[in-house]
Amino acid sequence: MSFDGLFSRAMTKELAQELKGGRINKIHQPFKNEIILIVRANGKNHKLLLSAHPSYARVQLTNESHDNPSEPPMFCMLLRKHLEGFFLEDIHQVDLDRIIIFEVKGRNEIGDTSYKQLIVEIMGRHSNITLVDKSRNMILDSIKHVSFAVNSHRALLPGQEYILPPKQDKFNPFEANESEVLRRIDFNSGKIDKQLVTAFAGISPLFAKEVLFHAGLANRSTIPKTFLSLIQEVDHQIRPAITTNGVKESFYLFPLEHLQGESREFQSLSDLLDRFYFGKAERDRVKQQANDLERFIINEKEKNEKKINKLYTTLKEAENADIHQLYGELITANIYAIQKGMKEIEVINYYDENGATITISLEPQKTPSENAQKYFIKYQKAKNAINIVKEQIELAKEELSYFETLLQQVETASPKDIEEIREELIEGGYLREKQKRKNKKTQNTKPSLDHFTSSEGVEIFVGKNNKQNDYLTNKLAGKDEIWLHTKDIPGSHVVIRSKNPSEETILEAASLAAYFSKARNSSSVPVDFTQIRHVKKPSGAKPGYVIYDNQQTVYVTPDEEIVLALKNS
Repeated sequence: MSFDGLFSRAMTKELAQELKGGRINKIHQPFKNEIILIVRANGKNHKLLLSAHPSYARVQLTNESHDNPSEPPMFCMLLRKHLEGFFLEDIHQVDLDRIIIFEVKGRNEIGDTSYKQLIVEIMGRHSNITLVDKSRNMILDSIKHVSFAVNSHRALLPGQEYILPPKQDKFNPFEANESEVLRRIDFNSGKIDKQLVTAFAGISPLFAKEVLFHAGLANRSTIPKTFLSLIQEVDHQIRPAITTNGVKESFYLFPLEHLQGESREFQSLSDLLDRFYFGKAERDRVKQQANDLERFIINEKEKNEKKINKLYTTLKEAENADIHQLYGELITANIYAIQKGMKEIEVINYYDENGATITISLEPQKTPSENAQKYFIKYQKAKNAINIVKEQIELAKEELSYFETLLQQVETASPKDIEEIREELIEGGYLREKQKRKNKKTQNTKPSLDHFTSSEGVEIFVGKNNKQNDYLTNKLAGKDEIWLHTKDIPGSHVVIRSKNPSEETILEAASLAAYFSKARNSSSVPVDFTQIRHVKKPSGAKPGYVIYDNQQTVYVTPDEEIVLALKNS
């Protein structure tokens, strides 16, 4: 685990330096397990993210934007009541555990001084955020309720006494010396990294593996010195870094050399976490929120693929219709030789240059002329079916393309985008509309677009679903502005708000188009660009579908770093 006790210690220092003495102005709960505090400190506003997400629990300052629900959850309302307008007196860690406490002071409704504690426990799926009345050590509420039936040691429920998780009998590594390290390692038992994790507080497997890597030949001489050296580095000069070895990506207080990959260092722990978790938590939320929607789209896509295959089989059969006409003509030509009750007849095929014979099946209960008429009817039906089947194939292909586009949009969507995709399918008659809630707010007619800024300061907008694409291309963009889209690949509409953008801006916008497309993980992706005046939506076309001409094509490789740079510029 990267967010271990040592990381929590460093993060506590970073937050205290930035926020101590600050005033809590606003509180939001954009998602089920995450809280955002807007804290005014040192002359500017800071966004403090507290997350009890089962996979991405953390505490950090963030620059990311989050959409808030129209109605704040109950826990958010409680925090607003007890914490808005209060001051952060202190931020501290419990021993070297992954528990960070925010000490808050303010005045209650009747003007008396009130002390509260906002306690964040970062413990994987057991992570939690708890508001405690400090004077009574009583829980006011927690973002996740835990009863004694779940945890016999303590309950995290309103009205209960707040009790810390059970302490582990581990030694503080900042108080250790070489002899103490040696005393706690049994070199004959092996698995020294696990022994370090078991013996010392705040130590994660990542840190322990880094110790063994730097120690080289692990022995009584190298292990203690290396261990204490890294502890000193953590205590005095951290170098926040993300290390990628091609298989996985990990972050820590310094580059993880034992992973033998590429490392990128950051100015702060919060900057590191913003980069590391960019899109990860959101994708997890989207996956849960869009699970039924994605399954429906995949089913529709597969249904149309099967339909197209069947139609091609029908078309192939229909295109062999001439054989029925031949049979009808040959029966007519040899009608004198056919008697009712015959099951087949062998006749000379006078269309064959060699005069070969051909056997024709007959229906015994029909007269010769009725058998001939049967084949003529089959021929006419097959001939008429060709045009119908071809039309059906084109319609099925349009449907297939539509659902492939929707599937790509789900893969890159935010939770807000998912709701717009769901609305589109309801409007198209593919899904039933759920029963509307009472007092539901009127939907905003203007979709919210992703906004970026090129390195030269030019605005770039990206549509993430068909509603956004239609609005961006057909309503927002000016006729002389530049429109981009991946060539023959499902993806987002991208618009540069400029009539004459530079080549650099076009390439940056093309990178966005490639990143928000089905070709996100490909290289040298073709991206077309043209003026909006050359982009048309055919009458009756599916949402998001356009045709265009006068285009030019550039080739780019999608890069998340470029996306981040343009988003944060």
